[in-house]
Amino acid sequence: MELNLNGKTALVSASTSGIGYAIAAQLLEDGARVIINGRSEATVMQAVAALNERFGAGRALPLVADLSIAGGEAAAAAQYPQIDILINNMGTYALSDFFNTSDADWERMFNTNVWSGVRLARTYMKSMLARGHGRVIFISSEVALTPMASMAHYSASKATQLSISRSLAELTKGTAVTVNSVLPGPTETESLKGFITSVNPDLAYADAERKFMSENRPSSLIYRLAKPSEVANVVAFLASERAAVINGAAIRAEGGTVPTIA
Repeated sequence: MELNLNGKTALVSASTSGIGYAIAAQLLEDGARVIINGRSEATVMQAVAALNERFGAGRALPLVADLSIAGGEAAAAAQYPQIDILINNMGTYALSDFFNTSDADWERMFNTNVWSGVRLARTYMKSMLARGHGRVIFISSEVALTPMASMAHYSASKATQLSISRSLAELTKGTAVTVNSVLPGPTETESLKGFITSVNPDLAYADAERKFMSENRPSSLIYRLAKPSEVANVVAFLASERAAVINGAAIRAEGGTVPTIA
């Protein structure tokens, strides 16, 4: 399916690795220019160089900024004042006993997962509305629908993203701007692969992955980790004109883990 993102500029927060990097690569493949973001100049420039080698010089653009703190969005706007597609991918997660999760832990989680997207949307969405066209996509999680006691602060942050996304979608009436969320399930990032391997050092990775799914996501229908590229395919579709009718939605990309019809 041709998504034809030629001429579009996208910002993908936290895009030097994992799902963010896969999203950036897919948007580049579909014709967009993509702003690659991270906190470290070294990792940003490494990702930009690799993507430009793959897709053509000048297609991937660097943004070294910590978007989890106030002022990060201003640094982004100073370098790139207008974009067509905003992917709020920046996020962190942690297992934490509720009674031992401090205020600082909650603040850190919400600064990264919620405030980064709020500030970027506040920075870029008004001009999208003025032009009458644009895309804002929040990368949430299936735990927004199935909160976990062992990740209460993470679950709450991801549910908050869904509420914000829907609220922002209400501002788009009569325009071709859309705001949606994507809800991945467990995804085969390097960090999760490393965790699965570390807790099952005596198992082959395929067996360790199946054990992880049986113990942590037994309701999964695909019964494996999602590939970052599979999540990226969903995001790229929502960023395209092909998805013009989808607005204010929470699109599940979690392999059927959530056993509900809505």
